[in-house]
Amino acid sequence: MKKILFFAFALLTITGFSQAIQNSSYSTVGYIKEDGTVQNQSYSTLGYIKKDGTVQNQSYSTIGYIKEDGTVQNKSYSTIGYIKNDGTVQNQSYSTIGYIKSDGTLQNQSYSTIGYAKNVNKKWAAAAVFFFFYRLN
Repeated sequence: MKKILFFAFALLTITGFSQAIQNSSYSTVGYIKEDGTVQNQSYSTLGYIKKDGTVQNQSYSTIGYIKEDGTVQNKSYSTIGYIKNDGTVQNQSYSTIGYIKSDGTLQNQSYSTIGYAKNVNKKWAAAAVFFFFYRLN
């Protein structure tokens, strides 16, 4: 799970009522709607991110949690990562695996730009990475 978050992870930009998730080449890989519905590029529902931080799959089964303090947990409440207030993303061992900069730029642990996340909730971006687009749960 070490480098797994080098977030080719997606750039989330506002597109109407949903946020497009794009890789560093600006290819759309999915969407996050305002209500927390996560869809792939074909608009099929992958899951849901609830306002309380609960993350569910397309069948509404809980697959994880994004806690208020930025801790990312799997469905068994085991910590699998952290997203810090400054945008630093760490794995469960506290090793930095990437950054979400204040301007929305996404960087890997070597500070190479891998995408952008303009005007996006950092916790939802983390949920998309950990649970849907890279299957880290």
